Amino acid sequence: MTGKFQYTTEGTCSRLIEIEMEDGVIKEVSFLGGCHGNLQGISALIKGMKPEDVIKRLEGIRCGNKPTSCPDQLSAALRSISATQ
Repeated sequence: MTGKFQYTTEGTCSRLIEIEMEDGVIKEVSFLGGCHGNLQGISALIKGMKPEDVIKRLEGIRCGNKPTSCPDQLSAALRSISATQ
């Protein structure tokens, strides 16, 4: 899986996630909106990881009373990308 992908989030402060993959590994991730410092940290931590490993770690994380979070939306984005490949 190689390419650049965009995912429109739902239920979070961030509005869009841009993901760049190379040979099935996450090369770059950026968020539009949301808590900039936290999202930069998440992006730095997952560089070089396989999507399935990120999904296992982040899926189901909630933000306060919301049923989702930016990390959970990132896992949804990665699932969506994997489903189309």
